[in-house]
Amino acid sequence: MKFFIDSANVQEIKKAVAMGMADGVTTNPTLVAKENGKPRDIYAAICECVDGPVSAEAVSLDSAGMIREARELAQIHRNIVVKIPICTEGLIAVRQLKEEGIRTNVTLVFNALQALASAKAGAAFVSPFVGRLDDVGEAGMELVEQIVTIYRNYELPTQVIVASVRSPMHVRDAALIGADIATIPYRVIEQLVRHPLTDSGVQTFLKDWEKVKSR
Repeated sequence: MKFFIDSANVQEIKKAVAMGMADGVTTNPTLVAKENGKPRDIYAAICECVDGPVSAEAVSLDSAGMIREARELAQIHRNIVVKIPICTEGLIAVRQLKEEGIRTNVTLVFNALQALASAKAGAAFVSPFVGRLDDVGEAGMELVEQIVTIYRNYELPTQVIVASVRSPMHVRDAALIGADIATIPYRVIEQLVRHPLTDSGVQTFLKDWEKVKSR
């Protein structure tokens, strides 16, 4: 299973890379808006940090605009993957971009048929938003399981990125289901390696070592 970091902050990304916890990066307009600089410069800086897919989002609502944006984004770096929202116009764009060799990540997916349609159109990645489904009383991880099952049934090459991750439990469940990737905020990446028993164990060992040193 691969981990992507869901961030546009270069310092967070560098820390995640140093831990071996960033096989790629996903961004969105909200994350980019939190950082200083032009979007193109931010994407370029991110691509210098990580040797893996970097998702940058197209914001046009029509297929022609999405395709135009995608072509421009793809010129930034070979690792750029263009995020396209799931909709009729989006699928038209995904299919055309596939023919041009530009990888896409279909985003804002909330049901299995949207994911199947995305794969049929030629998406390299699909991003079900589990946290947002949980927020409205649906089981986000059930959707991931459905998508993984459908893709395996038909040997579809589209990779599943579990997105809108809110806690380590989402990451654990994604791994158990067999999702290809989880894209994780930096705060959750830090939580993955924490446990109160680890913290108390370290403190106990340090106290005992002080006794040894004083002999």
